[in-house]
Amino acid sequence: MTQTAQPAISVTIPGPATPYQGDIAHYWDHEARPVNLRLGDVDGLYHHHYGIGAVDDSAFAGSQGSDRETKLIAELHRLESAQADLLLDHLGPIRRDARLVDAGCGRGGSMVMAHHRFGCAVDGVTLSAKQAEFANRRARELDIDASVRAHVCNMLDMPFASGQARASWNNESSMYVDLHDLFAEHARILAPGGRYVTITGCWNPVYGQPSKWVSQINAHFECNIHSRREYLRAMADNRFVPQAIIDLTPATLPYWELRATSSLTTGIEDAFLNSYRNGSFQYLLIAADRI
Repeated sequence: MTQTAQPAISVTIPGPATPYQGDIAHYWDHEARPVNLRLGDVDGLYHHHYGIGAVDDSAFAGSQGSDRETKLIAELHRLESAQADLLLDHLGPIRRDARLVDAGCGRGGSMVMAHHRFGCAVDGVTLSAKQAEFANRRARELDIDASVRAHVCNMLDMPFASGQARASWNNESSMYVDLHDLFAEHARILAPGGRYVTITGCWNPVYGQPSKWVSQINAHFECNIHSRREYLRAMADNRFVPQAIIDLTPATLPYWELRATSSLTTGIEDAFLNSYRNGSFQYLLIAADRI
């Protein structure tokens, strides 16, 4: 596959802009949960998000013990890759000479998938030097490092020229920042008519206030989950017009129900399952065009 050369970008690693950013960088620099690493070991795509779609029970039917667990982990990974595929589906037509930006790229799984699908340049940003190092090492191993690169920086101040990106996204990373600041920065880096997509958990304003389960999720991940209403208001204020709003809550429940039976539980599974089931938490995809 022909690779798209990227212009030189500073490799200087900035210090955290705020104490909170420092805490988040420290959190992800030291994160090594098996639920992220063992799933990525299935095929070398390392994600930091959850899954969607119906569970294929035939994938591990009749198996027992460690054999069943190995097949169950492979099925969880298939569901999380299906989630990334859905996000990429909503980026719209992407040319090989385009540039994409993954804000909060983690260990880079979605960047690899995007490059393999579109053949274009993909830049990711993360506060974690360890995550960026991991993602860049995987890009070198796959011989796509001329086109796929992770940068250590704040997603509210990305090292890209205005109007440089054809499309950008946040995949379960927008709960770490102020939404107005986030969408202002995406609006800056996107070309007019560019597409922005997010998949995120958000608390449901119809419920009234964040539930105790949402508060548990915030504490577990040291984040601040926003409401659905906040996303739409901040997008409108920054010249984004939604083209699709999809409630993925029913589609993600099978993933969580399967994960709760695995050896990879982290103690947060009940909070997700209970908040999804009582309607206080939603899993949304929002695709919007920058006007």
